[in-house]
Amino acid sequence: MRRFDDEDLSGAEFRECDLSRVRMVGVVMQDAEIDGLVTHLVVNGVDVMPYVEAELDRRHPVRVLIRSDEPDDLREAWRQLQAGWARTAARVRAMPEGSEHRSVDGEWSMVQTLRHLVFVHDSWFRRCVLGLTEPFTAMGLGPDAVMEREEDLDPSARPSLDEVLAVRRRQAAEVDAWLASVTPGQLAHTAPVPGDDRWPPYAVGRTVRQCLGTVLNEEREHHGFCVRDLDKLERHKVSG
Repeated sequence: MRRFDDEDLSGAEFRECDLSRVRMVGVVMQDAEIDGLVTHLVVNGVDVMPYVEAELDRRHPVRVLIRSDEPDDLREAWRQLQAGWARTAARVRAMPEGSEHRSVDGEWSMVQTLRHLVFVHDSWFRRCVLGLTEPFTAMGLGPDAVMEREEDLDPSARPSLDEVLAVRRRQAAEVDAWLASVTPGQLAHTAPVPGDDRWPPYAVGRTVRQCLGTVLNEEREHHGFCVRDLDKLERHKVSG
């Protein structure tokens, strides 16, 4: 265990770090930002996460739908998520040219985010929910280790917004068709994950519902990241 005593970590950035069981005693934390999978966060003796989760549900009711096991709720969640992305695509088209390719604070650009969701669809929906073994879409964007390992993926791809959205529409139609007739029993089945060593290796043993949940949560979370960064781009334009 690493221990930091009397260290000045102001302005530090922790990216993709596991901070589980971290204790901060006598610290000064002002204007800090935490973004990630956070559970049981105790601040001055109070577990603040129930309050955070309730507020997030209030702000984003689609979260409640995503947690449901009812097909109608999941269908509505998917509809709302796709509607949100459609609004965001229209928004970025009205922004200065090239905004869809601009990165903010080292995060993915909008186009890169959409490419990641292309990869999420191929891996968690097509492979895990449908059990297909077809190649990944070349423009898909996954973690660095996956990009190096999966020969179907093209790390040099530089698609336009229109090109990515065209793929996204085809993928959305697949989800639409599947959700239209899915039953609670089908959702509860063990996911038909292909028996190879391709991504995602840790999906074996999960239910169809759990794999679908990954797709829905990735859609929601990355849309939130994208909107956050477009907001920053617009604020910079106004202040500049």
